[in-house]
Amino acid sequence: MTYADRRWTSPDGLSLYARDYAPADGPARLPVIAIHGLTRNSADFAAIAGLIAASGRRVLAVDVRGRGLSDRASDPMTYRPDVYARDVLALMEQTGIEKAAFIGTSMGGLITMALAAIQPQAVAAAVINDIGPEVAPEGLARIAEYTGRKIEIRDWADAAAYARDINAVAFPLHGDADWDAFARRIFREGEDGRPVLNYDPDISVPIKAAGAAALVPDLWPAFTALAGGRPSLLVRGGISDLLSADIAGRMREAAPDMAYVEVPGIGHAPMLDEPEARAAIFEFLARVG
Repeated sequence: MTYADRRWTSPDGLSLYARDYAPADGPARLPVIAIHGLTRNSADFAAIAGLIAASGRRVLAVDVRGRGLSDRASDPMTYRPDVYARDVLALMEQTGIEKAAFIGTSMGGLITMALAAIQPQAVAAAVINDIGPEVAPEGLARIAEYTGRKIEIRDWADAAAYARDINAVAFPLHGDADWDAFARRIFREGEDGRPVLNYDPDISVPIKAAGAAALVPDLWPAFTALAGGRPSLLVRGGISDLLSADIAGRMREAAPDMAYVEVPGIGHAPMLDEPEARAAIFEFLARVG
């Protein structure tokens, strides 16, 4: 499904980007704002955003500052969830959206928690994709290891090999065509024609400054406030190394009304176009207006 390019201005003057999917005809429904993970961008939501828009909801899939077509920050210490949350609130203000349902993958889920803490009425419902108020250390170490790492990519075959190298643990059934498509979501063509990663390497600066263990602090109060105050759905990859089964179980105990789905054979993080995830999201959205 086609989308319009939308730009908005952050509180500190950056030009930020979102894919704006117009809703199909029908009664007005709550819009959806989709927020990607740490090193990713709005392209991750291409499949599910189009499907949701076709069901009659406007979808805004954002490029968080420093990613995709959004400006890079002059101060890398602004690459943190509370700043990202205020950027999203600026998008809502500039597009006239008072409240929305949010889909947050990994870091996007943390941003959604921050949004609910800063401006609770803006978050009408939340889909949290493979992230929690704490994370498994092995998954965190894996992500911290490759974020901001210098790499040498000569062509799209190298880009696909890199995508496979850092993500094969999450998508063990992917074939060559899948990795080529994956590479084209996370790389862009550089000025010399070679693929370059589609994010600012300096997004790793706050992580390194705080230490990898501080990437996700204790967010249990933020999570319980989010899931306890509004409809919520937790999506977990069945073989996720970031959101363990134990953490997901404790999240469900803390928020017994939260809906839950597990995507078999997928790690961190589901793309949300898997049949199990897609069905759970549409069932969830049908209940939130």
